[in-house]
Amino acid sequence: MRILLFSGKGGVGKTSLAAATGLQLARLGHRTLVMSVDPAHSLGDSFNLQGDLFHGRTSAPFQVSERLHIHEVNIQHEIKRHWREITTYVTSVLRTTGIGGVEAEELAILPGMEELSAMMYVNQYRREGQYDVIVLDCAPTAESIRFISMPSTLDWYMKHIFPMQRSVMKAVRPIANKLSPVELPPDSYFGNILDLFRKLEGIDEVLEDPKQCSARLVTNAEQMVLRETQRAFVYFSLHGLTVDSILVNRVLPETVEDSFFTEWRASQQKVLAEMDSYFAPVAVKRVPLFKREVLGIERLQLLAEAAYAPNEDPSVPLSLDRPYVFDKVADGHYLVKLTLPFAVKGEVGLFKKGDELVVQIGSLRRHIGLPTSMAALSPAKAKLENRMLTVDMKEAV
Repeated sequence: MRILLFSGKGGVGKTSLAAATGLQLARLGHRTLVMSVDPAHSLGDSFNLQGDLFHGRTSAPFQVSERLHIHEVNIQHEIKRHWREITTYVTSVLRTTGIGGVEAEELAILPGMEELSAMMYVNQYRREGQYDVIVLDCAPTAESIRFISMPSTLDWYMKHIFPMQRSVMKAVRPIANKLSPVELPPDSYFGNILDLFRKLEGIDEVLEDPKQCSARLVTNAEQMVLRETQRAFVYFSLHGLTVDSILVNRVLPETVEDSFFTEWRASQQKVLAEMDSYFAPVAVKRVPLFKREVLGIERLQLLAEAAYAPNEDPSVPLSLDRPYVFDKVADGHYLVKLTLPFAVKGEVGLFKKGDELVVQIGSLRRHIGLPTSMAALSPAKAKLENRMLTVDMKEAV
C-alpha cells in the first residue's frame, strides 16, 4: 500500500489537490481513500457533499465514486472508540476544579487526539490491505509536523517514561488518593495508553520508507508561502520523510493577458524560478489557477487533468532518496548524513543523548535512533556542505 501525504500552508489548496489526486488514482484503477487529518475538515465540502448525506456518516469511509472513498475523522466517535479511559479521567479532574460538565468534556479533547486517531486508521487499513493508496489531507504545516512526529514521540515516551510512571503511580496511588484533592489516574488509564501504542506500532517505519510513503508539499507562487514551504521541507526531512514533489497551485495561465495581472505574473515567475533552484532535484509541478472555485467532482476532475497527464499515476514515487543515511568508512568510524536544504551553519546544533543523535534547527529537534553498531559512538565533527550535513561518529577518547 502507498501513502501520499499532502501538506502546506493553510489556504494554498491542498485539500482540493488531495481530492483531485484521489480521483486520478481511482480512475487508474487503484482502491483509494482520501482521509482528512485536519481538525478543521473541508474534504466533504471539496466534493460538495451537503447535510446528513455525508456529515452524518463521518465515522467511517464514505464512497463518492467507484474505487474512491473519503473519510473525515469524527473526534466524538473516536473518543468512544479509543480514548474513553483517558477522557473520563481528564473530565473528572476538570470537574473537581469547578468546571461544568459539558465544558469539561470539551476541554478533555486533548491536542493530537484527532491526528493520532487518523494514524491508527492508516495503520489498520495498511494491515488489512483494504486500500491500494491512502491520500492524507493534512492540517497546515505546523500541525502536520506534529502529526508525523507523534509515532516517534510516543515510542520514546513508552520506552523511557511510561514503565516508570505506571509503576510509581501503582505504588503511591492508595496513599496519595487519601491526601490529594484530585485522584491520581487509575491503572486503566495507563492500559488505555498502552493499547493506543500497540495500534500505532510499525507506522513510524512506514512513514519513513519512501517506497511506502511520499510527502508532497502544496504551495503558491508567493514569497511568504515559499518561505514556509522551505521550512516544511527541512522539517519533513528531519523527521525521516521523503518529499518527492512540490505542487505550485494557482499559477496564472498564459491565456490571462489582462494588464491588471502584469505585475502579479512577473512576481509569480520570479518565485517559480526560485523554487526550481531551491528544490532541485525535487520536481516542482505547476497547477493553473481556475476561473471558478474548484468544488464538486466535475471540477475536481478538471483539476486532476490539469495537475496530471492522462496516464500519470500519482502513486508512483518520484524519489526514493532518504533524508538521512548511515555509512561505515572504517573500523569504529561511521558517518551520519542528513539532507538539510536551506539550513545554514549557525542554525544547526547536534549532540548525543543515550543511543540517539539529536539534531536541532532553531527550536526543532530530531531524535535519530542510532544502529547498535553506532550506539556507543559520539559525534566528533560535522560539516554542512551542498545541503548535506555529514556527522563524523567516533569512539570517545
